[in-house]
This record gives sequence, C-alpha cells and structure tokens, in this order.
Amino acid sequence: MASRQLARSIVLQSLYEWDFYGQKADLIKIIERNLKEFGPGLDEPEFVWRLTQGVIDHREELDQVIVQAAPEWPLGQISAVDRNALRIGLYELLYADRKEVPAKVAINEAIEIAKNFGGPNSGKFINGVLGTVFKQIEKK
Repeated sequence: MASRQLARSIVLQSLYEWDFYGQKADLIKIIERNLKEFGPGLDEPEFVWRLTQGVIDHREELDQVIVQAAPEWPLGQISAVDRNALRIGLYELLYADRKEVPAKVAINEAIEIAKNFGGPNSGKFINGVLGTVFKQIEKK
C-alpha cells in the first residue's frame, strides 16, 4: 500500500473512531495510537496530521457540501465510514494543493478507502457524491 494511501486509511480509521464516540474522545491520542499500530515507518506521518486537521477545520463546510450533493441522504443516515471518506475526499478536492493532490486522485483515493472499509455500495456512493461536486467545480 502506498504511503499516502496508508495515511488516508489511518485518517479514516481515526475519524471513524472519533465520530463513533461523538467527537468526545481525544483525537490526538487516537491518531497517535493508529499511527503506531498501523503506520510504523510511514514515510509521511505529517500528511496524516495535516489531512486530519484540514478535515476537522473544514468539517462544517464539508458536511454542508455533502448535504447539498446528496440531498436524499441526511448526514446522520450516512454510515460513519462513508461520511468520513467523503469528508477526506472533499477536503482534498476542495482545499488541497492541486499540484500535490490532483482532483481525480482525491476522488479515486476516497473511493478506494470507502471500498476497503465501507459496505458493498460505499464506493459507488462516494463516487456519485464526489463526481457531482467535481462537475460543479468544473463548471465554475
């Protein structure tokens, strides 16, 4: 597994756990534990921290985009895995440096982590939502 792909998986697992506990758990401790357990020797551990911080800093805006792009799916009814995969993908799609993470890479990576950790339709759902957002961005 590529370094950044592993980093995104660690971010997803950490955000999932944090979400599961109603954002009351210590996210820093969760990330530190997950980095130690799943990412020893990870080339870019700072990418995990940067991505997590970006998702947290923009969570309200990201959630609003999800609500607008998937109106038939209330945010609370989207599984925690899918919701956090969307947040990661949207953060990279909307806020990351395009030279570092091209739009199609952001979308593909979110789809892959959803397929790996979500349900049988997670990849299709993530693809649909991120594809909708990408088309809106392209129009602008």
